[in-house]
Amino acid sequence: MSLGPVMLDIAGTALSEDDRELLLHRHVGGVILFSRNFESIEQLHQLVREIHALREPRLLVSVDHEGGRVQRFRDGFSHIPPARLFGEIYEQDHHRARVLTRQAGWLMAIELRAMDIDFSFAPVLDLDYGVSDVIGNRAFHHKPEVVAELAHAWMQGMADAGMAATGKHFPGHGAVEVDSHKAVPIDSRDYQDIYHHDILPFRRMIGYGLTAIMPAHIIYDKVDRLPAGFSPVWLKQILRERLQFQGVIFSDDLDMEGASVAGERYSERARSALQAGCDMVLVCNNRDAAIEVLESLGDYEDPVAHLRLARMHGKGEMDRQQLHASGQWRQITEQLDKYSANPTLAFDF
Repeated sequence: MSLGPVMLDIAGTALSEDDRELLLHRHVGGVILFSRNFESIEQLHQLVREIHALREPRLLVSVDHEGGRVQRFRDGFSHIPPARLFGEIYEQDHHRARVLTRQAGWLMAIELRAMDIDFSFAPVLDLDYGVSDVIGNRAFHHKPEVVAELAHAWMQGMADAGMAATGKHFPGHGAVEVDSHKAVPIDSRDYQDIYHHDILPFRRMIGYGLTAIMPAHIIYDKVDRLPAGFSPVWLKQILRERLQFQGVIFSDDLDMEGASVAGERYSERARSALQAGCDMVLVCNNRDAAIEVLESLGDYEDPVAHLRLARMHGKGEMDRQQLHASGQWRQITEQLDKYSANPTLAFDF
């Protein structure tokens, strides 16, 4: 059985019989976890092990765990500062910012890998134009060169922990005020403006070996009438052909309002995203929609996408007790805690 093109969620802290049956569907390829799926460290680890044990190759297990306000698990996990903190430190000391960013990427990833979670959807590559509340301090900086530099350090930290990185939200979510969870944002800038600014971090990260990208549910109306995640222009012509990206393309959640223009039915949205170039579509917090999508895909098969998705499996094993006993973990958590409280602090590395 191969990894299917659908990632979905589960309702609780343990697998129900309905969950088990659904996760065995041939078109399921992964599970995304939310805060509601976490009760304790032991419970979370057991849940992930049960998901992985269901089939071979094992389903991907993912989470949105960037840090700052987007960190699904709190109790028993280190506090990961928002990306903007590292951009602020960069203004004072480029080297220190790169070191701390790599350490934070490692810390985020290694604590999840100790739970056997395959990957977090991170880092954010959007620019902070000061207009988007949904992005805000999730962005490293307003300058694309700085975002690329710090995102590269973050990705290196994730790789050190055995985790692949996912850059989001292509080609850039930072210039629109509207939240794509609640409405359909439109970005009316010229393509060249977007290419030379917002796309620069994506271009550079692709050159550094970025494994996956998530496009935005935003219409860039001077380029295409469809949101980027449903647009062959953005995904095939620009991302695949012009930028030469060979990794995984994940859709953003098809239940978001920004996806509604791709079809009233979720099956239409899924087909549109897959035909546009996505390798895997996310259907979250709507079990009926997930079932509709799975049943609509029929004999859908994409061997190339399966090979790409297999690269998202976490690498290596990490025992949580051994992790917490390590000097590296203690040093990094202490440094990040101090910087969160006072970014102007200076440390010797």
